[in-house]
Amino acid sequence: MTSGIKFFTDGFSLINQKGIRRFVYIPLLVNCILFGAAFYWLIGQTDKMLEFANSWLPDWLAWLNVLVTPLIVITFFVVFAFLFTTIANFIAAPFHGLLASKVEEKLNPKLAAKAPQEFKLLNEIGRTLKREWQKQLYFLPRALGFLLLFFILPIGGQILWFLFIAWTMALQYCDFAFDNHKVPFYKMRAVLRQNKLNCFGFGVITSLCSMIPLVNMIVMPIAVCGATKFWVEELAAQTYSEN
Repeated sequence: MTSGIKFFTDGFSLINQKGIRRFVYIPLLVNCILFGAAFYWLIGQTDKMLEFANSWLPDWLAWLNVLVTPLIVITFFVVFAFLFTTIANFIAAPFHGLLASKVEEKLNPKLAAKAPQEFKLLNEIGRTLKREWQKQLYFLPRALGFLLLFFILPIGGQILWFLFIAWTMALQYCDFAFDNHKVPFYKMRAVLRQNKLNCFGFGVITSLCSMIPLVNMIVMPIAVCGATKFWVEELAAQTYSEN
């Protein structure tokens, strides 16, 4: 799990490296606009969230409010981070694919050369957006199930929801490098399942940073860079060894 966290934190240094920095600007701009608007609205809903949290438990479980209220508020932030990340990733997906390809070229040119072709933004827009639809078809039915558990199971439901979000974050950002190499989505999931602890570590820290004002503005390019390093150092070898 600690390796997954480190891959994310390594993204902070990667986004500012020569040859990579200029490919960060557009996804960063998309993220700043969407997350800025989302969190401005969300902060205005804090009172309603607290009111909902305090009324959620029956009177005989009121003593649990001290534990449940912070958990519900945090989870609402995670929910909105997930929703707006989904929207932002749709808009910025081609630029994230381009960023992932440039990070890979920087870290391991030989591995980057194994990609079927050089990433060209205009040629890849349709393919990357199609891949985003694949991810959403995977995420959304599961999100509904975990969201149902969130409202039914006090504490346990919120923990399961947070772990689900962490897993989706890992899949979302690791997939850009896999997709650049034309690795099918089902195979990408299989490889990540073999690295569950590191994926959860990466996803948890990404989710938490997505809830921190100002930091959330730069989370997406950092996560793309960190996940690409994860691919270069660990996941690519496993993927190609199975071919």
